[in-house]
Amino acid sequence: MWGPGHSATTSSSRACLHEGAAVKLRDITEDDIESLAVGAWVLGTGGGGNPYLSLLNMRVLYREGRRARLMPASDLDDEAWVGVIANMGAPLVGIERLTDHQTIARAARLMEEHTGRRFDAVMGMEIGGGNGIRPLMVAAHLGVPVVDSDTMGRAYPEAQMTSVAVGGLKPCPLTAVDVRGLESIVETVPTWTWAERIVRKICVEYGSTAPTCQPPRTGAEVKRWGIHGTTTKAITIGRAVRDAQRTHDDPVAAILAVEPGKLLYRGKVVDVERRATEGFLRGIVRFEGMDDWRGAGMQINFQNEWIVARLDGEPVAMTPDLICVLDSVSGEAVGTETIRYGQRVTVVALPGPDIFLTRAGLAHVGPRAFGYDIEFRSVFAS
Repeated sequence: MWGPGHSATTSSSRACLHEGAAVKLRDITEDDIESLAVGAWVLGTGGGGNPYLSLLNMRVLYREGRRARLMPASDLDDEAWVGVIANMGAPLVGIERLTDHQTIARAARLMEEHTGRRFDAVMGMEIGGGNGIRPLMVAAHLGVPVVDSDTMGRAYPEAQMTSVAVGGLKPCPLTAVDVRGLESIVETVPTWTWAERIVRKICVEYGSTAPTCQPPRTGAEVKRWGIHGTTTKAITIGRAVRDAQRTHDDPVAAILAVEPGKLLYRGKVVDVERRATEGFLRGIVRFEGMDDWRGAGMQINFQNEWIVARLDGEPVAMTPDLICVLDSVSGEAVGTETIRYGQRVTVVALPGPDIFLTRAGLAHVGPRAFGYDIEFRSVFAS
């Protein structure tokens, strides 16, 4: 239901299409969603929340007859109103405090009520982890398309670690809700850093997990600052892993066949230190080398996501390159909240989005943005 005064300013029609142009809407099949869950977990670089719960929610929605469709950002009208969807919080908490599809949809509807405009489409804040699937939940409720773009190209732990923040776009308003009916609107903040600080405090009070609708974006802003094709990329990665599993081929090799990544390490987990603090999951995982890496030790520091990997004490991979820890047998990603002693894993790196490799991008997501006094050097540098 719309609150008083909202109906007069509501968009009279869906403006998500170019005037007079044929829009390329693609039905997202149930098999696509299964692949998306696998691929988004890989792109989550350890964070974004395990996609399994989001996958279960989408199975329920599809059984109820609801559907989601995918569209390219290039087909958005410049004036289209796009909701940016994400769950916020510590991944470890998300294992116990479950979020359903109705609650994440409520975060979007609260934003619609607050702004007086209905969304023409939705997109993800991050393609990584469960947040790669949550926009589909909202789309299934609102009856709008999902834009094949996001603002991270992976998962990152903080609100200012996005392409739209690098672009200097407006950091508000934001909405946050929880399953008990608590609802918050952050109307005005001066910077993205302040947006992160305020919403993180709300999230912690909610129990360190909160469905959110990030600041809405126009179609022009999405086209200019979005990281494009990421839902399709996640589906492609997931399909490669699933096909390899069915044919008993090497799933890690299958990922590297569809993405220009590099193999960094194979080993087993020998120690895990982690703690949930201030709405984040922080810690260190240590590995003992196997196969070609026998006798070599790796350590990866994380803040929700894998941030810096060191081989025998020397940094070998770091954000914004994607550090992906994969189960050596299944090829599926291992999250920071689920990694455990004795697991056999393969560590690979995938290239980060170009926008984060710029000076401005590194200021937002480079090693120093996480408190590490390390000069960024890409795994893929010549």
